[in-house]
Order: sequence, then C-alpha cells, then structure tokens
Amino acid sequence: MSATRGFFITFEGPEGSGKSSQAKRLVTALRRTGRRVVSLYDPGTTVVGRRLRRVLLHERLALSPLVEALLFIAGRVQLITQSIRPALAQGAVVVCDRYHDSTMAYQGYGGGLPVAWLDRLGRWAIAGLMPDLTIVLDLSPEAGLRRVKGAKDRMERKALAFHRRVRRGFLTIAKCSPRRCVVLDATQPPNRIHRQILNTVSARLLAHHP
Repeated sequence: MSATRGFFITFEGPEGSGKSSQAKRLVTALRRTGRRVVSLYDPGTTVVGRRLRRVLLHERLALSPLVEALLFIAGRVQLITQSIRPALAQGAVVVCDRYHDSTMAYQGYGGGLPVAWLDRLGRWAIAGLMPDLTIVLDLSPEAGLRRVKGAKDRMERKALAFHRRVRRGFLTIAKCSPRRCVVLDATQPPNRIHRQILNTVSARLLAHHP
C-alpha cells in the first residue's frame, strides 16, 4: 500500500460470523473520530457489482465454481476502479465487507478450484491491491448457519461440508498472512469483538500515520 496515502481494511469470515455488522460498527466509530471513511461491500456498491451480486447470490442458477470466481473477480475490478483506488488516493480509510480472500475461501477451498492458480489470477486482476489489515471473524459453520435469518442465498444453501472447507480456507489464509490478518473469535459478545477490532485498527492506523 505504499503507493497510496489511505488505509485499506477488509472483513472476512464464514456465513453468520457477524462481519457485516462489525464492519458497519467500525465505520461509525472511525467517523466519530473525524476520519474520512468509505464503506464498501464486495460484490456490490457499484452498479455492476449490484447486478453481479443478484446473479451470484439471489438468482437460482447453476453456476460452477469457476464461473462464480470469474464473476466475483469482475465485480471486484470494477469496485477497485470506481471506489477503492480513488478513496485511498484521497487518504481515506476504506472498509470493505469481503474481498479477494472470500473468493479464495469460497471458490478455491470450498469449491475446489486450484488455490494457488486462483490466487495468482485474482491478484493479477486486482493489480496486487491487497488490504493493509484483514479482520477474520471465525466460528463453526454449524453455529454460523444457525444465525442466518430469512431466506438463504446461494452460498448459504450449499452443503455443510462446503462451509467447513470455507472456514478452513479462511484460517489457512490467515495463517499464511499473519501480518495482514487478525483472527477473532466470533462467538464472543458483539461489544467485546467491537472493542478488539477498535484496538487493533487504532494501533495499525497509528503505525500507518504516526
């Protein structure tokens, strides 16, 4: 991230981990300190991303893991071009709900695509733009899926064995990137998780902009 003045944070985790709620709480907390914060989600935010999100998650289509991966990556490229890079160039803190690691976990570890190949493809497409900090909220898929309310999307409807592989994928990614990834126990009370995230983010931002 040396080419930008901003700071890039992503939230990752299996279904029901609470990452979306925690990402929103972080955005609110950082804005209260006077920081300029851009809140995004992947896929989504852009027009292209929203349309791809509907196809990927809400339409009952038979999509292979490769098709899923390519569509997720396409939406991510648009999100980077339209939102992430401009915000970072202006010095903003960018908080994004899911990013490259989700494609690795879901379509790679979960869906069976070659992980190393998918990682190379994904990083090439995003021109190597990786987060400064990734918060991984971890819990068992059994516990996570019990938290899901209402109609389930395509990913949530996949078999339990798939979700177990996804969780292992996130933990493997975090283990391989210990400087970037911080794993938190998502079974803790939400307020405690929020405090842990705030402490982590505050320390990283201080180091980034002493």
